[in-house]
Amino acid sequence: MAPQLVFYTNPMSRGRIVRWMLEELQVGYRTELLDYGPAMKSADYLAVNPMGKVPAIRHGDTVVTESPAICAYLADAFPDVGLAPPPGRRGAYYRWLFFAAGPLEAAVANRAFGFELPADKEAMAGYGNFRLVMDTLETAVSGDGYVAGDAFSAADVYVGSHIGWGLQLELIERRPAFEAYWERVGTREACRRATALDDEATAAAG
Repeated sequence: MAPQLVFYTNPMSRGRIVRWMLEELQVGYRTELLDYGPAMKSADYLAVNPMGKVPAIRHGDTVVTESPAICAYLADAFPDVGLAPPPGRRGAYYRWLFFAAGPLEAAVANRAFGFELPADKEAMAGYGNFRLVMDTLETAVSGDGYVAGDAFSAADVYVGSHIGWGLQLELIERRPAFEAYWERVGTREACRRATALDDEATAAAG
C-alpha cells in the first residue's frame, strides 16, 4: 500500500505553491487546513513543523517543510510523472529552483518592505540588488521553453508561482518575458485546479 500523503496548508500562504505541485502529480492526498494563530502553534502541529508555519507534508513517515524542498521531494517521490530531469541533467533545475528560493524571494521581500540595500553593502547580500535579480530571472524564463529545458518541471511550479504572485501584487517588474512565461505556465490545468481549490477554501473560511 502506498504511504498516505498529508498536506498541511492555509489557502492564504505559500501552500498554494505546493497545492499546484500536488495537482500536477495527480496523486491522492489529504488536506489539513490550519488557521493562523493557535492551530499552527499547537503541540500536534509543532511536531510536524517546529516553526509553526505552513506548508508542510507528511508522506508516510517522512515530513518535509519549506516549499522548494517539498516540490523537489515530491518530484523525486513520484518519478513517473516526470517533474524532475534525470539526475545527471539537473544543473539548471537546481539552479533556478534555489535561485527563486534564495535571491529572488529575498529581493522581492525587501522591496515589498521598502528596504533597499546601501550600494556599499550589496556584496554582503546573497542577491546583490533588485535589478540584478530581475535581469537574472529574465534570462531564466526568456524564450519558449522552461527553466530546466524543454520540459515543464517542479522548478517551473516554484519559479512560476513567484512570478505569478509578483506580477499580481506588482512586486516584480512587468517585463514581457515574465508575462509570457506566466501565461505559459499559469494556464496549465493543474495550476487552474489548484487555484480553484484554494480560492474555494478561502471563501469558505469567510
